[in-house]
Amino acid sequence: MSQLEQADRPGRLHAEHHITGGVRVVTLRGEIDHDVRDVLSEALLIEDGADPPRVVADLSGVTFMDSSGINVFVAAHQQVSRADGWVRIAGAQESVLRVLQLVGVDTLIPCHPTTEQALTA
Repeated sequence: MSQLEQADRPGRLHAEHHITGGVRVVTLRGEIDHDVRDVLSEALLIEDGADPPRVVADLSGVTFMDSSGINVFVAAHQQVSRADGWVRIAGAQESVLRVLQLVGVDTLIPCHPTTEQALTA
């Protein structure tokens, strides 16, 4: 398991990831905005050799997300789709899920209530 955190603002966004059944599960906590988009990008980045790349982003600990987060998720989706992989979102809190739905990301990236459901979908 590895961890990433916004260095100059500890606690702002915290990301951990591990592999479960060949799927990269990224657990995020905190707020996702312009200041932490690089941390989010690095957390979702697919390492070479993952074939096909599959990512579940657990957003249950994310309390806020703006368009910067949306852009990173769309870019991650495009990256893994080119390699015949997928990205799924799990556990988004109501306010974050509303943002995803308002901009239509939920039609591009499947959103699931739990990580377990995202892994087995």
